[in-house]
Amino acid sequence: MTKDDIIALPNNHLRQKSQRVGVITDDIIKIVAQMEAATISWDVSRDHEVGVALAAVQIDKLYKIVVVRNNYDNKEDHSFTAFINPEITKFEGKIESDYEGCLSVPNVYGKVPRHTKVKVKALDLKGQEFRVTAEGFLARIFQHEIDHTNGLVFIDHIRDDHEAFYQLDEKGELKKLDYQQDIEHNKELWES
Repeated sequence: MTKDDIIALPNNHLRQKSQRVGVITDDIIKIVAQMEAATISWDVSRDHEVGVALAAVQIDKLYKIVVVRNNYDNKEDHSFTAFINPEITKFEGKIESDYEGCLSVPNVYGKVPRHTKVKVKALDLKGQEFRVTAEGFLARIFQHEIDHTNGLVFIDHIRDDHEAFYQLDEKGELKKLDYQQDIEHNKELWES
């Protein structure tokens, strides 16, 4: 799969809840490989961004599967960890707002409030349960991706429309979108 297989709003599948994986079959393992390939393909096409994670729904597979890049600070590291049926078992820390983007909401970024620490349980590709405690950016990634498995996208958490949406300029720096011209048009597309 490539970046072109990543679906984007207003595709209504992004608003559907994904189903739990009952048995990890060869087909599930293939979906994980497709998710990784699509993320890397997207990543290679961007100068100033790194694809850090992807939920299966983003390649139009309605399963509770998330892949998270092992080293999102190194664009050359193409290794991922798969989380099957990921679930946040505990929200901790304080709530902080920070920038998020999404491969399924192209070229738009927003400040989203998230917990600074979460505990996550999931299955690995062998069906073994494992648990992770994530803080900071990694906690944000898990909350963002697990939202996808529940039919939510990051823009659903943004309350202050006049101040909250951004896009990258040609230097890779965030600039605020003009609310009247861009946001109203985009929200109409996103909510279709």
